Amino acid sequence: MMHIQLLVRTLVITGFVAASLAAGAAQIVVGQVAPLSGLEGTQARAYSTGIQLALTKANKAGGVNGHTFSLVRKDDGGRLADNLAATKALLSENRPLVLAGYFGDRIVGQLVASKLLETENIALVGYRVDEIRGEAPLVYNVRANLRDEINKITEHLVTVGVTRLGLFYPDGAGAATLLTAMEEVMKARGAKLTAKATYVQGTNKVPNAVVDTFINAAPQAIIVVASGAAAAAFIEKYRLDGGTAQLFAHSGADIEQISQRLGEDQLKGLAIAQVTPNPYKISGRLSKEFSDIATKTPNLEVPISYAMMEGYIAGAVIVEAARRMGPKISREGFVNALDSIDVDLGGYKVGFKPGMRSGSRFVELSIVTATGRIRQ
Repeated sequence: MMHIQLLVRTLVITGFVAASLAAGAAQIVVGQVAPLSGLEGTQARAYSTGIQLALTKANKAGGVNGHTFSLVRKDDGGRLADNLAATKALLSENRPLVLAGYFGDRIVGQLVASKLLETENIALVGYRVDEIRGEAPLVYNVRANLRDEINKITEHLVTVGVTRLGLFYPDGAGAATLLTAMEEVMKARGAKLTAKATYVQGTNKVPNAVVDTFINAAPQAIIVVASGAAAAAFIEKYRLDGGTAQLFAHSGADIEQISQRLGEDQLKGLAIAQVTPNPYKISGRLSKEFSDIATKTPNLEVPISYAMMEGYIAGAVIVEAARRMGPKISREGFVNALDSIDVDLGGYKVGFKPGMRSGSRFVELSIVTATGRIRQ
């Protein structure tokens, strides 16, 4: 009798193994090339940490369809040529199913223009830019776009009687599109752009003439569309020169990076548009899930942040698309799954369809305290 039971158990185990092999259980590689060093290094590492947290959660639950996940990342230092070269090397050496967590207007623009995504038939899920990007094949945004952020900020300001606005923004290829969107939003809301000035994209250099433009025009509020490093440099110089306008930064101005550079007087009254739930406050299932996983993970590479939360969302979307793809792994199947996703991650909805690859409209404003903390 015992021999029969042992034989049955052996056959069952053998059956499970055979089923797994038949299903082609494998490791799904997610590839990231980002500025893991340099001006935006902290944000890029936070983003990849968030992705890894989501992939680890899936792996601990047994993966999806028998498959597990791994993250392979390369550092481009924020350099345009290095990104494309590293992306090609990653695609050749590691054969990722999907790319994620790219940073920078020029870098994402170059990747799209190179047609590499289309040649490889591989999706990019999750990226950070300081411009308004049009739809592009195989490029999926898991957050609200910059126009949504500007609209939210302007709507709030007009509601409280602030209508004379300034704009500080990068001088890249997307500048004209940003200005057009700004003018359209302000016209619709009854506001007016009274001052504007740019900085050199990819740097944190703010000329004195830029600050003088805003001091002389004296707008009631200034919308800051800049990376964390450039935003911190502008705010510091503007406040030191006596600027008193309210400052509203877009989500790329990472509070963790800004608070390391600015003092209490400079932080006072700063507001930042956020495109994910607050990672420091449990306000729903997603934020609780993220908080539980992050706080229980030893030796996080960087502190918990909004960038980490965004990376976690990107990772969660990748896991969900892989689940919907089914047991057969293919880039084509993964893209088809992405194009039909409409999921609530727990108070944060993401949805794509052909021709609509901005997956969220979530925007809320956060107030920064003098100690560099977020107060909703």
